[in-house]
Amino acid sequence: MRDVLIAIVLIPTLLLCWLLVQSVSRRFSKAHPELGPAREEGAGCGKSCLCSGGSCQQEKKGHR
Repeated sequence: MRDVLIAIVLIPTLLLCWLLVQSVSRRFSKAHPELGPAREEGAGCGKSCLCSGGSCQQEKKGHR
């Protein structure tokens, strides 16, 4: 029972902490535009796209 209560408290707490980190990052980015925009998770170029010339195009899976 104790483990369930810990999970009930811990999971929402971690979520709220992550939301706070994102908020602080956005505010810092807004206050310091010379550093560029804050990069959101899953946004922009990453491992699953083909980047060329500043643009990002998703690679087609299953096609050769």
